[in-house]
Amino acid sequence: MSKVTVVIPNYNGKKYIPDCIKSLKKQTFKDFTVTVVDNGSTDGSIELIKKDFPEVKVIELNDNTGFANAVNVGIKDADSPYVFLLNDDTRCDEEAIEKLVACMDKRKKVFSAQAKMLQFKEPHNIDDCGDLYCAFGWAFTPGKDKDNTHFNKIDAVTSACAGAAMYRKEYFEIVGYFDEAHFCYLEDVDLGYRARLKGFVNVCEPSAIVYHAGSASSGSRYNAFKVELTAGNNLYLIYKNMPVFQIILNLPLILLGIIIKHVFYVKKGLGMAHIKGIMKGFSKIFAGSQKRVRFGKKELFGSLKMQLELWINLARLVGVVLL
Repeated sequence: MSKVTVVIPNYNGKKYIPDCIKSLKKQTFKDFTVTVVDNGSTDGSIELIKKDFPEVKVIELNDNTGFANAVNVGIKDADSPYVFLLNDDTRCDEEAIEKLVACMDKRKKVFSAQAKMLQFKEPHNIDDCGDLYCAFGWAFTPGKDKDNTHFNKIDAVTSACAGAAMYRKEYFEIVGYFDEAHFCYLEDVDLGYRARLKGFVNVCEPSAIVYHAGSASSGSRYNAFKVELTAGNNLYLIYKNMPVFQIILNLPLILLGIIIKHVFYVKKGLGMAHIKGIMKGFSKIFAGSQKRVRFGKKELFGSLKMQLELWINLARLVGVVLL
């Protein structure tokens, strides 16, 4: 049994995935295996992997079942204590896995540790260093597009970006797996939030570096597909993970957050996609009521801690915008 299983969800990633796998071959840490879970690719990427990288395990799904289902398949198939989720459009620094393993080994309460993700074409800029969730009902990355000299200390985050994050497999049995109703987008925030409610910690390990192309499977940063999914998934996330008193407490700020985002998307010609997403969010709430967190004493205490964090993160968001 290896110590780490690298799980790469793939969907038509022929352009990027060879370099991703090649970067894994150069790792200083060697005790790992690689599994590619394919979401019904049609670009020949799986044939390429089987030909050029026969040591890689390939799990083929018939259709594009989404990011959440693909990684769940890979996680459940893994027999290692750690699972490293990695997007197919990434390239790892040689010490990335070694640094993440060291971080996890030293901190037993850590559920997930994210690598510091840098932009593939502009590596002096940060792509992602962990997500913070705020009282607007927004998840945001404080380091997005900042110079990579920032965020150089291990820091707690609401959730790790699952595009380059290591997870402690045994804790999935306590926290639960990625919610496949999300399909993609915010499924990692939902998972990280649930972990926090259970008393676990998520961190960013900045000494582990991963380069990320970004939006390779779904297109540009802002498009109708992404806007619709994120709008719906965000409402679903709030419903699932907040007790009633917390939803009521945050409702004015959540509504304000929705209005601000709608104005932003209208200016980009994506207003209808945002409205469709909100409507689909309510549909997910009604369909997924059984997935709502059951709030015992531990989860209620976790909610109180998270509420303080939501307010602190709102202040941080305002600071990011103003700066």
